[in-house]
Amino acid sequence: MLYGLDIGGTKIELAAFNEKLEKQYSERIETPKDSYQSWLNAIVQLVQRADEKFGCQGSVGLGVPGFVNRETGLAEITNIRVADNQPILTDLAALLGREVRAENDANCFALSEAWDSENQQYPFVLGLILGTGFGGGLVFNGKVHSGKVGMAGELGHLQLNYHALKLLGWDKAPIFPCGCGNQACLDTYLSGRGFEMLYQALKGESLTAKQIIENFYAGEQTAVEFVELFVEFSAISIGNIITALDPHLIVLGGGLSNFDYLYEALPKALPAHLMRSAKVPLIKKAKYGDSGGVRGAAALFLTK
Repeated sequence: MLYGLDIGGTKIELAAFNEKLEKQYSERIETPKDSYQSWLNAIVQLVQRADEKFGCQGSVGLGVPGFVNRETGLAEITNIRVADNQPILTDLAALLGREVRAENDANCFALSEAWDSENQQYPFVLGLILGTGFGGGLVFNGKVHSGKVGMAGELGHLQLNYHALKLLGWDKAPIFPCGCGNQACLDTYLSGRGFEMLYQALKGESLTAKQIIENFYAGEQTAVEFVELFVEFSAISIGNIITALDPHLIVLGGGLSNFDYLYEALPKALPAHLMRSAKVPLIKKAKYGDSGGVRGAAALFLTK
């Protein structure tokens, strides 16, 4: 059995999958916050209960909101304080008596989508999450590419370029601070949160993404103007990513990925921001939603 664990700041979910990545079982608990040992014990107990249920030792993959530094072996997951800067893979492997693997949750999202039966034909799948933040995951031939340290795919911390700033207006372009310590990172513009912040900054009104989208579909002029600008802004930014990476398939996830107009408008806007011989890759909506994290974590042990 393949076990995937989605490790969040408020909950931990374990799901068990067969070799076809069909879910067989799941359990969710609150994330312990009192000590590192309690956090380790909670994961160990989840895995042991799954072992008992299936009568075997399943493989253990973790999706974490950060990454495990490949050079130091220490976790960099600042929103789970008890586990941050700890050797989580070494300690869990010792407690469970088996190898434990971990990847960033955006990488797990991308891996889950890449292993979908319809998507396995694509050698390079790029997952982009337009959720609370903006992030990415790179999957080559069914394997996550996480780079030398483990932070490849942190596309949300690319910064606004000349064309994006020109589009927003040199004298009025909002420059948002990012949680990473820098300014003008894509994380604060291409996310659902950024969608709302940008609307407020440019249109002077505070609305939720849902309200803006509803107004757009109703033909309200301010919302229509903003959405068209946001599509162009997205095309500029994602066009840079396509130029650098040249993926076969892009899969969008996160709350803003449910804005269906993007799948019509983005492919039309992208060519102007690509090299002459480049082709716009197929852009699809994520299929597995909230299950993508555990499914992708489980798939860390699959090979083509």
